[in-house]
Amino acid sequence: MKNTSTYHKGQAVPLNRDNIDTDQIIPKQFLKSIKKSGFGPNLFDAWRYEDEGYPGQDISNRKINKEFILNQEKFINSDILISKKNFGCGSSREHAVWSLMDFGFKVVIAESFADIFYNNCFNNGLLPIAISEHEISTLLDLSNKRKEIEIDLQNQIIFVEDNEIAHFEIDPFRKKCILEGLDEIGLSLTHSSEIKEFERKHSLKSPWIFNKESD
Repeated sequence: MKNTSTYHKGQAVPLNRDNIDTDQIIPKQFLKSIKKSGFGPNLFDAWRYEDEGYPGQDISNRKINKEFILNQEKFINSDILISKKNFGCGSSREHAVWSLMDFGFKVVIAESFADIFYNNCFNNGLLPIAISEHEISTLLDLSNKRKEIEIDLQNQIIFVEDNEIAHFEIDPFRKKCILEGLDEIGLSLTHSSEIKEFERKHSLKSPWIFNKESD
């Protein structure tokens, strides 16, 4: 039975595919912006729509692919993504993680992840969880049945209806950052007092570096 240490509880989308690459997650034509928001409407763009997408397009006029799982009504409010092997392979674009988060996903569970994508998830506060093929198969089936999935991050356990489905591994430091909501910038800001003290001492040793007057 589960305890009360819940990180996230929600409905999941079963995306039953291997080798989903970053170009499928967010196609290259949408990479012009460096903002972290606004990518959700174009997540899995080539799969969600039957016409070709482009930046600034009015998506309300686009033809939706009704067969794609994210367009099916019962999965519309899901915020956990279940997939299979090698999720996030391909290019190193950080936009892939931004688009998943902007769409509303908080957790991605897969058999395995591409290394750069996996690191990008933690850098931006998206939780990636890798579990076995058998455990993924179980979650895919339960997700199709609309069973709610619960992630106990502190104890690294996935539950469905209080039944333990999987135990997962995660680096302790990365777990701390996710639990405390710290991305790379937030983590740096936790050391702001030390940074200011370093700058103060450095300005005494090398004042010309901090001289704002023009030569």
